[in-house]
Amino acid sequence: MTTAAEGRAIESDENPFVVTPRGFYRRWLMTLDDHDEVRRLVDSLEASTEDKWVPVWRNAGRSYEEAGDRLEADRDYDGARRAYLTAKTYYAIARFPWELSPLKREVSQDCSRAFRKANAHVDPPMHFVEIPCEGKTIRAFYRAPRATRKVPAILVMCGSDVFKEDRAWAAEMALDSGLAALVMDAPGTGENPFPWDPASVKAWMAAIDWLAARPEVDPRRIGAFGTSRGGYSVMQLAGAYPEMVKAVVASAGHPFGYELPPDEMDWVVEGRNRRSLFVYGPPGSPPTFPRWSKERENEIFDKWALSKLGLVDRITMPILMINGKHDVLAPIGNIYFMLEHGPVTGREARIYPDGGHGAGKYQKIWRPAAFEWLASKLS
Repeated sequence: MTTAAEGRAIESDENPFVVTPRGFYRRWLMTLDDHDEVRRLVDSLEASTEDKWVPVWRNAGRSYEEAGDRLEADRDYDGARRAYLTAKTYYAIARFPWELSPLKREVSQDCSRAFRKANAHVDPPMHFVEIPCEGKTIRAFYRAPRATRKVPAILVMCGSDVFKEDRAWAAEMALDSGLAALVMDAPGTGENPFPWDPASVKAWMAAIDWLAARPEVDPRRIGAFGTSRGGYSVMQLAGAYPEMVKAVVASAGHPFGYELPPDEMDWVVEGRNRRSLFVYGPPGSPPTFPRWSKERENEIFDKWALSKLGLVDRITMPILMINGKHDVLAPIGNIYFMLEHGPVTGREARIYPDGGHGAGKYQKIWRPAAFEWLASKLS
């Protein structure tokens, strides 16, 4: 187990004024071709408050969206799609971390518009769908491979500050592996009307039921994939609905049941508190991420830990857990906990020794491998 002192030098950094593969921009770098442009835009930032932050990223997004419109008019659909996806990503950065103000909600609409334009001509087509759950509707998107027989499918589960539009790459990788994919916002974010609460697992379960009812999907071969908070949610879903979820990949995720020792607790609290240095809302707003404490960490554990919810022993399907060794947001003790509990077989893990949260530095390696693993387990 890493110590706080060992981890500080290479842990994940949430500083939005630094561009590194394991830092703040890990959420989007794989979807952007020109990282030098990202660095130039970051260098032009004067502050993280929305009055200084949003214009930089929104203007960059508009320039790409306008370029996409021109390419679309010329019927260069591949070029238009690349431009629109870049626009979508810049709008997503402008929106970060969520729709916390009227301006951020406007930019979220920009993001959705560019995303729909980007996928207007994809094949197989992208379907924008509505998932019913207890009288409410969750908007999501869905793609399925063209096939002559029923196919396996996965639910792609998003996190707290990355919306479904930022997970289109997961649907692409699922298709490449012969899997249908439903991508849905997490409760409390985007177009998911349910609050972030342990009971909101019912929204994910409704999504699994929707997949199982699709005529092209084999309901006996459904899995799930999630990163960060989605990495927690996929494990919660696996324990809540084991009769339907047959394989899961969890990148990061916390808390599973690992209780932080004192030195690591100090490290986690310190790391989370670095996020509270930045304000992403209007000038004068309080820190977007509140100050953390040992007490707050223990409250989260008591409310959310898989062990507290009685789910650990119900997770009996194949699971693959992935993370960096120095993750201050989802400590890898969570992975060791799951390897030490539950069934003897069926639990696999990959830990990158110099990686941070979600092993962002190694996404090009583990992402395609994860979907190949899912396809093999659901075959």
